[in-house]
Amino acid sequence: LGKVVHYSVDAILISAFLAGVKRSTGLTLKTEKIESPDIRSAVDKYLNVGEWVMDQSIAFMGATSYFERKR
Repeated sequence: LGKVVHYSVDAILISAFLAGVKRSTGLTLKTEKIESPDIRSAVDKYLNVGEWVMDQSIAFMGATSYFERKR
């Protein structure tokens, strides 16, 4: 059970990293090049998890006094 949790957290962190790359550079995976509709759908859902994690992380950090926005 410990390894499953560890690998799941790793997968979520990689997805969040890819979401961060997308937001900061505009680079993203070309999922339309994936031929299998089932695999394409799974990859899209996986990438959406990273977007959700990024959104929640940003909302949390914005609500605390430990972080500030600098532009």
